[in-house]
Amino acid sequence: METRPPQPAPASPFDAEPADANPVLVRVVRGGAVESQHRGAFAVCDPDGAMVAAAGDVHAPVFARSSIKALQALPLVESGAADHFHFTPAELALAISSHDAEAQHTESVAALLERLHLSVDDLRCGPQPPTDAEARRRLAERRERPSALHNNCSGKHTGFLALARHLAADPRHYLEPDAPVQSAVRQAVGEVCGLDHATLEYAVDGCSAPTYRLPLAALARGFARLAAPDSLPAPRADAARRLLDAAAAHPALVAGEHKRLDTALLRATGGRLFPKIGAEAVYVIAARDRGQGLALKVDDGGWRGLFPLVVGLCRELGWLDRSEVEQLAEYAPGPYRNWAGLEVGRIDVDVPATAARPRVASHST
Repeated sequence: METRPPQPAPASPFDAEPADANPVLVRVVRGGAVESQHRGAFAVCDPDGAMVAAAGDVHAPVFARSSIKALQALPLVESGAADHFHFTPAELALAISSHDAEAQHTESVAALLERLHLSVDDLRCGPQPPTDAEARRRLAERRERPSALHNNCSGKHTGFLALARHLAADPRHYLEPDAPVQSAVRQAVGEVCGLDHATLEYAVDGCSAPTYRLPLAALARGFARLAAPDSLPAPRADAARRLLDAAAAHPALVAGEHKRLDTALLRATGGRLFPKIGAEAVYVIAARDRGQGLALKVDDGGWRGLFPLVVGLCRELGWLDRSEVEQLAEYAPGPYRNWAGLEVGRIDVDVPATAARPRVASHST
């Protein structure tokens, strides 16, 4: 009988790594073998743009999506529009939210629109089914369809409309890139991130607003400036503090009550960390006690790799203490279980040594 010599094991699909690829930051392990992995990049900067830690190509531009809502809301506050229309801290939190369309979100947006002498028909973000299960159930019971109020960006759009009213601009054109509202927003985004706003690339976001494409390094610098705004002009510095204070005071208005990492991070840290998620696995954090900003993106755009990476990086950077990590356990790296409750694997975060990550004794775990 013919015998064959031992054959080499088939190459793992994860063995080959293109020279220019972002590093693998998250690995999903089952039975001791890597089952899946997620590549990405992150940057941590101070307000001057100095790099504190980084991995991957942080100079390649990415669409920031909803992660920059706090930057987009700066003109609402610094122009005087928020004060003119008597925005409360809760309503400022809504203006930077990606919400689940719980009653606390939709009722507040509806009240704001009424104060502006506008209606849901003036929102150009489009209808979206609520993320919140209870809100979907109530709509089904009433046999109603979702409206633009239920869009996760309706708070941001209402802020845009308030700015349009304050600038005496036609509300019908509040999303046009070169009209007064979005011109002010683009200028704020560019200036805070240290970029030429006139050359900022943009495309259309899921809510129909312009979404800007900028490097992670610039995005991290922008959120470092929100975290430590003293270098900003006084009206903008005040706007940054008010927006981040509003989020700290009203975490659930920024996201929702159920399984939202933004809400969980705000609550666990008492607002010391200001987090904001964006579509396609973009995430930013302003570390207010450090005066630093984090911006990251998971290349494949998936949430599974994103949440452990965010918590794992915050832990490695010394931004979370042990009790805070414990409060965030459902999002953190570690074991995962199947439907029967059996531990079947792990999700591990691997920060490359070249990232030169710091440790800060007061918050290290």
